[in-house]
Amino acid sequence: MANNLVKINEWLKRHMFYIVLSALLVGFITPIQDSPFLRAIVIGSFAYMTFITALDTSFKEFLRVLKNPLVSLWILVLIHVISPLIAWVTGLALFSYNHSTQIGYLVASSTPIGVTSIIWTALTQGNVSIALVAVTLDTLIVPVMLPFFFKIVIGHELQIDYMQMMLQLLLMITIPSILGMTLHDYSDRIVTLPVKTVAEFFSKIAFFAVIFINSALIGADISWDISTLKIILTTMLLVTVGYFTGFLGSYVFKNRSKETTLAMIYCVGLRNIGFGMVLALTFFPPAVAVPITMFMLFQQPFAAVIPYIFQKFKKNGIGS
Repeated sequence: MANNLVKINEWLKRHMFYIVLSALLVGFITPIQDSPFLRAIVIGSFAYMTFITALDTSFKEFLRVLKNPLVSLWILVLIHVISPLIAWVTGLALFSYNHSTQIGYLVASSTPIGVTSIIWTALTQGNVSIALVAVTLDTLIVPVMLPFFFKIVIGHELQIDYMQMMLQLLLMITIPSILGMTLHDYSDRIVTLPVKTVAEFFSKIAFFAVIFINSALIGADISWDISTLKIILTTMLLVTVGYFTGFLGSYVFKNRSKETTLAMIYCVGLRNIGFGMVLALTFFPPAVAVPITMFMLFQQPFAAVIPYIFQKFKKNGIGS
């Protein structure tokens, strides 16, 4: 039984797209009524996912790599300055008539690094230490940085309780991360392989629940017409640009390696879109979540294609 669960977990790690796609499809065709109880389930599920993910991260290793954080800090600049700027300009240019879509792209491009960036960096033999520090740093600073960012950019147009936003970010990301890393370092007897296997399996269920509930809540706000097709195509473009921004950003470092470049590509390109959906539906009008949802359709499939494209670039001398 335990061996089967391990195999299922490993398969799901490599095929996260299927969880995303199935949750989205079921959610779109199963509209549900919003309620505080559902919101509590989403926030609790997300906090649990963050905690389980943090169990793979060592505080001691994080502090060791933090002594040379230049690449990781540059990644944070790319994802919280350059990417939002690109998304905001794109929204203004292509959706000047739709303010909700503009904000949706801004929120999607401002969300923290997706933890799957660590997995993809490891699978492609990139520099996992860089990805680890970038993800952890981002997780710790987002609760303070993100509300401040939204206050500056769109605070004059939307009435948002920024203290509530900061509190929910702390509950969903920072506190579970600190608890998970602490447990990783000091409770080896508790976090045994069977316990971790079961916990990771339920984190996949929590992931499905978060996407399902959020997509069900916005299902009624999506009109499957030419305007939605335009959003889908624009989102596909922005996801591509996100990965390419990470690639170009690596050229700042003269002695960059393949490992560093891959870490930057995945950290900049892969965002925590599940968190973005929660954020959008909690603090913004439902229509804001529509373009954010579309990011889920492309992030993981494109992540799988990147190693092949990267190798082609290397053969042609472009990435060297």
